[in-house]
Amino acid sequence: MAKDKIVLAYSGGLDTSVILKWLKETYDAEIIAFTADIGQKEELDGLEEKALATGASKVYIDDLREEFARDFIYPMFQAGALYEGQYLLGTSIARPLIAKRMVDIARAEGAIAIAHGATGKGNDQVRFELGAAALAPDIGVIAPWRIEAFREQFPGRAEMIAYAEQHGIPVTASAAKPYSTDRNLLHISFESGMLEDPWYDASAEADRGMYVLSVSPEEAPDEAEYVELTFEAGECTAVNGERMSPLAVMDTLNELGGKHGIGRVDMVENRFVGMKSRGVYETPGGTILFTAHRKMESLTMDREVMYLRDSLIARYSATVYNGFWFAPERLAMQALVAESQKNVTGIVRLRLYKGNVIGAGVQSPVSLYNPDIATMEADPSQAYDQGDATGFIRLNALRLKVSAGVEQSRDGK
Repeated sequence: MAKDKIVLAYSGGLDTSVILKWLKETYDAEIIAFTADIGQKEELDGLEEKALATGASKVYIDDLREEFARDFIYPMFQAGALYEGQYLLGTSIARPLIAKRMVDIARAEGAIAIAHGATGKGNDQVRFELGAAALAPDIGVIAPWRIEAFREQFPGRAEMIAYAEQHGIPVTASAAKPYSTDRNLLHISFESGMLEDPWYDASAEADRGMYVLSVSPEEAPDEAEYVELTFEAGECTAVNGERMSPLAVMDTLNELGGKHGIGRVDMVENRFVGMKSRGVYETPGGTILFTAHRKMESLTMDREVMYLRDSLIARYSATVYNGFWFAPERLAMQALVAESQKNVTGIVRLRLYKGNVIGAGVQSPVSLYNPDIATMEADPSQAYDQGDATGFIRLNALRLKVSAGVEQSRDGK
């Protein structure tokens, strides 16, 4: 009889390597390893060979970078998403894409379940499983870290390393890098280890070797560099006049931002599962793109449309962070966002200097800025009569005067 099949989200690290072998032994099933290429670069080297040697019956390594940039990063940035005012959601936005492709593979292979190596204390377990629930409610999910037998067998990393060595699985875990990382086209994150102490200074010179995508601002060039981003209906389509795909835009901006020490964030955030956690992030290209997009909107987006869209930023950001990318509320918000982007077209010029992204000019064929009206000199268009402001102020002051009168009357004044 044919064995059941399980699709495992596989990174090749210690956890998923051990989980691959453990799933095969525990469920007597065929394990199909799946890795989404979303910009990990050299981390993907030798992954297929390692998965097969560890016991996978089949390996998928799918290049999803263009889809990731076009259908996930760009729409999220159009929404102005910024979780808790700092985090550009680099890990969060990758999870629904991975879940989507896992479900596709499970369908194609006739698998009974998908599996992941996300810890029972983290957000990723929620993101993977909510995505799967929205797309394939009939496919099961196996989360080893929430299975008591698995936790009893592997109470710590020492037991996992010993298990890996016993089964001939190459181990790269090291005390030299006592933190976990997650890398993709948008960012790289660092968590755990010494970073669990929020007083620990991750920007200190001793820890500069931790960073991957950027130099420190102190080590960035002493001369500023200018960059121009072209937008069409809310999407960046060219850098310095050269037309590019979303993937090429991200690659180009990552290189520029990293060179100038841009995009480092160190924060304590609120996880969806209820605890606070400390994370360090590098998002060089994303920081440039996010800043440029906002500046393009400032010139081309109607005030009330902007205010309406902005009123959804916290809700939209939490929706993505918490794993509800495929939920109806995110789709509804995205429809409004898409409508708001129709005239976000033009060119933004920025100056990059030692960790800073500085506005250096913006222009658009559909600009809502009219210098004749905005000028402090005589208005040649006669579109704005300064005398009209008297009635405008009087009407807006009415409720304040009435309220103040009530307060004075109550105080006996």
